[in-house]
Amino acid sequence: MKTRIHELDALRGFAVGGIMLVNTWQHVELKKTHPVGLDWFVEALFQSRFYPIFSLLFGISFLLFLQGNSRLALLSRLFWLFCFGVIQHQFYEGEVLTDYAFYGALVLLPASFLPPGLPVLLLGLVGVGWAAHPAVGGGVLLIPGLFLAGMGIWQLRPPRSLLLPGFAVSALASVLLTLAWTSTNDWTVYSAAALAGAAAYVLGLVLILRPWLSALLEPLGRMALTNYVSGTAVIILALPLLESDRSRWSVVGLAAVTLVAQGLFSRWWLAQFRYGPLEWIWRCLTWFRMVPNRLQSSRDQNRPLPDPGVP
Repeated sequence: MKTRIHELDALRGFAVGGIMLVNTWQHVELKKTHPVGLDWFVEALFQSRFYPIFSLLFGISFLLFLQGNSRLALLSRLFWLFCFGVIQHQFYEGEVLTDYAFYGALVLLPASFLPPGLPVLLLGLVGVGWAAHPAVGGGVLLIPGLFLAGMGIWQLRPPRSLLLPGFAVSALASVLLTLAWTSTNDWTVYSAAALAGAAAYVLGLVLILRPWLSALLEPLGRMALTNYVSGTAVIILALPLLESDRSRWSVVGLAAVTLVAQGLFSRWWLAQFRYGPLEWIWRCLTWFRMVPNRLQSSRDQNRPLPDPGVP
């Protein structure tokens, strides 16, 4: 049985927050005809920086789930994730759950038979490089390579001594590439800047992560599916407000209010239950049985989970 890995939950919560902000901004069509300074700020510092983080974590979650579970159970898990995506697609065409489920089955499952570590990581880097080529177009095609990269990094378990130099290199690369993008407007340069920025965010957060910050982010991360789906519903409902605001500050305000509400709700919910609402339904469907969810006491939050599928 597995306990929660707090750093992964915190990183997942951080990614959920960034995705909420970027998704809210992306839905404002007004920015195409009436751009403002805030648009450049979001595009240069946040857009395309958070879904790579989430994709890396998905590759890691794949490995954690396989510890003590069969590949058949994993296929069941991915199938039901795909179903969640199909339902979400009915009101939100930009959902990525179907892509995650599809590429998880297509790429991660075969990769689980490969020698662990460097071969998987190199395959992932090749996949990312291929997808980032202008002739390919990037987008969701970056996902399978990022899955494999996350899987390979977790298998290699690089030492923590590499965190600081890794952050310095990735942060510098992100700044220089972003500056290059502003002058060239080249899509390939932007993609490289975004991936470097994602790496800098991950390494930087792990470096500064403290118990108080982790306590804020972990509930969002533990209920990532619930918060992602509910966040997109909020965006769709608030579109008239967002489109009427030419300053674009309603984007920041809506994302901030939603994340605060989700954080408070997640914290309250997890004080009583092991899994978020959609996370619990997902596990029940995966195992075709009712998975125990309600906590018997506050001490249960720190005990090993009965479901090995920690992520």
